[in-house]
Amino acid sequence: MNKSQQKVSGYAWVVVALLWPVVMLNYLDRQMLSTIRESIRADIPTIANDQEFGTLMAMFMWVYAFLSPIGGYIADRFNRRWTVIGSLFVWSAVTWLTGHAHTYTEMKIYRGLMGISEAFYFPAALALIADFHTGSTRSRAVGIHQTGLYAGLALGGIGGYIAQTSSWRHCFTWFGAAGVIYSIVLMLALRDANGKTDDSLEEKFPVTVISTLRALWSQWAFWILVIYFPLPAIAGWVTKNWLPTFLADTFNLKEGPAGLSATGYIQLASLGGVFLGGFVADWWMRRTNRGRIYTSSLGVMLLVPALLFLGYSWNMGVAIAAMILFGIGWGFFDCNNMPILCQISRPEHRATGYGFMNFVSISVGAGATIVLGWMRDHGIKFSVAFAVSAAVALLSAGLILLVKPRYDHLGKTK
Repeated sequence: MNKSQQKVSGYAWVVVALLWPVVMLNYLDRQMLSTIRESIRADIPTIANDQEFGTLMAMFMWVYAFLSPIGGYIADRFNRRWTVIGSLFVWSAVTWLTGHAHTYTEMKIYRGLMGISEAFYFPAALALIADFHTGSTRSRAVGIHQTGLYAGLALGGIGGYIAQTSSWRHCFTWFGAAGVIYSIVLMLALRDANGKTDDSLEEKFPVTVISTLRALWSQWAFWILVIYFPLPAIAGWVTKNWLPTFLADTFNLKEGPAGLSATGYIQLASLGGVFLGGFVADWWMRRTNRGRIYTSSLGVMLLVPALLFLGYSWNMGVAIAAMILFGIGWGFFDCNNMPILCQISRPEHRATGYGFMNFVSISVGAGATIVLGWMRDHGIKFSVAFAVSAAVALLSAGLILLVKPRYDHLGKTK
C-alpha cells in the first residue's frame, strides 16, 4: 500500500469519528420528546390526549419518510459532505425553536421542520462512509457510526431528569445550540470522497432521476430489501416511541426512571450489538458473500423472543433481560442494512436507495405509532403490539435470505 492509500485509509476512520457526534445528536434530538411526555402535556394543555401526542411524534416521521428519497438523491447527485452539514445545522436550529413552542400547532410545525432537515442526514452519511470504506471494513465502519445513534437514544432518557429538575424546554435549547456549533466544526474538518472510491464509476455514469430509479427498481433484490427493512423496524419504532410509557404503566415508574430505563438498556445493548455484528459480518464475508445477509437475519431472529418476553414480562428483571436481548439483535440488523444495499446497487445510487428504504420503513413506523396511541386510549394492552411485532420479525428473518448479492465485499461484480 502506498502512502496516499494509507492516508486515505486513515481519514476513512476520521470520517466515522466526525460523524459520530452528528448521529448522536440526530437521535437525541428526536428521542427526547417521548421521554418527557408528561412534562410537555402539562405545559401545553392543547395536546388533548395520547393519540394527539402520538400524532405529534408521527408528524416528524411522516415528513422525514417522505423526504428521505429526495435527500438521498441530492446526496448522490450533488455533494454528500454539504448535505450532512446543512442537515445538522437546520435540524439543530429547529430543535432550539422547539424549546420555545407554546401550542400544539407550534409543536407540530417544528416537528415537521425537524423531519425535513433530518431526512437528508442518514442517506448522505451512510453513503459517505461506504465511499471511504470500500472493502472488508464496511460493516464495522457503519456499526461504529450507528453506536452514536444508540448513544443518542440512551441520552434521550436524560430529558426526563432535565424536565424534572429544571424545564423540558432546556432539553431542546441546549442540545439545539450544541448542534449548530458542531456544524461549524464539520465545515472545517469533513471532506467528500469526490468520486474517488475503489468501486465507484460515477464519472462514467451521470446521476439522473430516471437512471437512478431504473437501476434500483429493476432489481428484485432491492424490492426484497425495501420490504425487509421496515418489518423489524416496526418493533424498533414501538420501543423508541412508547416503551417509556409501557414501563411507567406496567411497573409504576416515574417519568425519569422509565425514560432512562427504556432508552438505556436497549441502546447500550444495541451499541454492543453493532460492534459485534459489524465484526461478525465482515468476518463472515471473507467466507461467503452472503455473510452480511446471514448476520442481519440472525439479529432479527433474536428480536422474536425478546419482544415476547418484554410484552409479557412479569417483573422488571425479565423486562431488562428482554430489552438487552432486543438491543443485541437490533445491532446485528442495523449495522448491515447499508452494506447489504452496497452489494446490490452501484455507488452513485446508494444514498437514494437508502432514502427510499427509509421512506417505506418510517411511513410504516408512523402508522404504528398512531395505532399504539389509539390502543392506549382504548385500553388495549401493549403486549398485543409486542406479540404482533415478534411475528412480523420472524417473517422478515426468512425474507432477507432471498437476496442474491451482485457485488462481493470489495465491490466487484460477481
